[in-house]
Amino acid sequence: MKPRKLSLGNRNIIGRRVTEARLAKGWKQVELLAKLQLAGVDMSVPALSLLEGQKRPVSDIELKALAEILEVSPDWLLGRE
Repeated sequence: MKPRKLSLGNRNIIGRRVTEARLAKGWKQVELLAKLQLAGVDMSVPALSLLEGQKRPVSDIELKALAEILEVSPDWLLGRE
């Protein structure tokens, strides 16, 4: 995995957990993006990168899809568990 070039932002609190869950599954960003697209969530590579870098807000629809695809709870993504 390449080191992050930019520092983390403060636009969401789930970015770190999305990255953690994605890497635990051994997926690259493009694999997660394909699964999101199959779930009806259209997101670009830069948008996912910004989301994981906490530089982009996350919609409720994206949060729900990410939790389902990554097989974690929305509460876990939000840092509540």
